[in-house]
Amino acid sequence: MEKLTENMIRFAESKLGSTEYAGWCLSFIEAALEISNNIEIFGGDSAKESCELYKDALRGGVPKRGAFVFYNCLCPGENGPVGWGHCGISLGDGRVIHAWDMVRIDDYLAIEKLTALTGDHPEYLGWVALERVLNQKP
Repeated sequence: MEKLTENMIRFAESKLGSTEYAGWCLSFIEAALEISNNIEIFGGDSAKESCELYKDALRGGVPKRGAFVFYNCLCPGENGPVGWGHCGISLGDGRVIHAWDMVRIDDYLAIEKLTALTGDHPEYLGWVALERVLNQKP
């Protein structure tokens, strides 16, 4: 598990400052895990939907290294704000690497102070260990 985690984090860190994933937080964390480890995972179509799939294992507090971290958040949609949520990858020291306006690193609670294009602020929901993400069946 440690190798998968380190590969994923190394990939994510290689994208720091990139706008390639702006507004595509779930795509960013899935790409970090899948591309760096040559695997495929099965989550939801949005951060909120993925969080719902993993809710049996959702934990509070400081996320452990490699965990998927989830937030409730309204995002811009074609017909107005949509509750797609937000997500990132824990670096294990209270910091989360995530795709917002660009790929960046923020304290997991400081992310709640960011302002989405809808004017909404993310609300921390918790984290899910990488083991649980890998055990999700299609």
